[in-house]
Amino acid sequence: MNRKEFIFQTAVGLAALGVGVSCAKQATQKIPKFGPQTAAPEFGNIRALLLHLGSNMWCDYPTELMGAPAPESAETLDVKPEFSLIWSDEKWREVTDRAAQAGVNMIVIDLGEALFYPSHPELAIEGTWSVEKMQAEIRHLNSQGIEVIPKLNFSTTHNGWMGDYSHMVSSKPYYRMCEDVIRDTVEIFGNPRYFHIGFDEERASFQESEDFQYICVRNGEYWWKDFLHIVNTVEKYGARPWMWSDYGWRNEEFYERCPKSVIQQNWFYDESYGGFDIKTNTTSDAMILQAFYKLDEAGFDQVPCGTNWIGWERSKLCVGADDVIGKLVKFGREEISKEHLMGFMMTTWEIYAWRGISREEHHQKILDGIDLFAEAMK
Repeated sequence: MNRKEFIFQTAVGLAALGVGVSCAKQATQKIPKFGPQTAAPEFGNIRALLLHLGSNMWCDYPTELMGAPAPESAETLDVKPEFSLIWSDEKWREVTDRAAQAGVNMIVIDLGEALFYPSHPELAIEGTWSVEKMQAEIRHLNSQGIEVIPKLNFSTTHNGWMGDYSHMVSSKPYYRMCEDVIRDTVEIFGNPRYFHIGFDEERASFQESEDFQYICVRNGEYWWKDFLHIVNTVEKYGARPWMWSDYGWRNEEFYERCPKSVIQQNWFYDESYGGFDIKTNTTSDAMILQAFYKLDEAGFDQVPCGTNWIGWERSKLCVGADDVIGKLVKFGREEISKEHLMGFMMTTWEIYAWRGISREEHHQKILDGIDLFAEAMK
């Protein structure tokens, strides 16, 4: 059985390929009862790290209808999906151990194709984590004082992990799949307190800039219909939704229409190198800074996100981005109301799969980011 055939197998086929006997079992058995998690940082003291276990959030996806199995069809794409998991167990453990040592008390795992969903075994790739493996990892991280929060990105710019369903957005089959994987994930994670739903960068320009050949963007009431359906589904299964806030940058109605139960994560990386002072920043980034104030005034709870990823202007100026997370933490503590500031999150956007940088460089950037975050949170 070759790699092409793997992509379209049932759970029995997955087991035959060595993805794990546990995967095959869970196609017919219920998810083992699990939880609640034993780590739960207090409101105001969240020190979260975002890690991308899955990497198919920045790609086109070749569906079966393109006339050939996925790996073969993918050769025609500019931004290709991965058909085997990028992370090694050794790299993952080194990163999470460093996080624990640095005082990180929450890890948000961007799952995508990296977790086996019993309701949809067809979404798995080679190396996808079984339910048992994920639950064992959650127990391990909890023992180190780290709460583990799931993230599934439902933005159309970041939904390559959905496979064929990424070409069925807003349809009944798409809704059923979203509901299924949310339910599975909540059960696997032991009824987590929070559930990150993504929803960032849903604009055509983001897909065009990444050379996507299949461009799909929801707008207006279509966006609201799908967004609120995902929010309601997460809440139905007992978790609190958490989202990226950038839809509000260009849509003022967001601050009134978005339910206040949804945790807001505005991300500011000072890419244009204009600084953190709203009075002096005259770059295009100023609207992002303004969003922190609008969210606070509207009564949303926030977890601001920083990075050591280098944006386009910083790269051109050769100034790096090691200063961003420290300045963001200082800004958040001074400008966001204490009753709405839940904590902060660090992400490096290093997912090993990106072109032009070695995996070792990606890995070191993640480790460096953890150290910068620890220093910023002192």
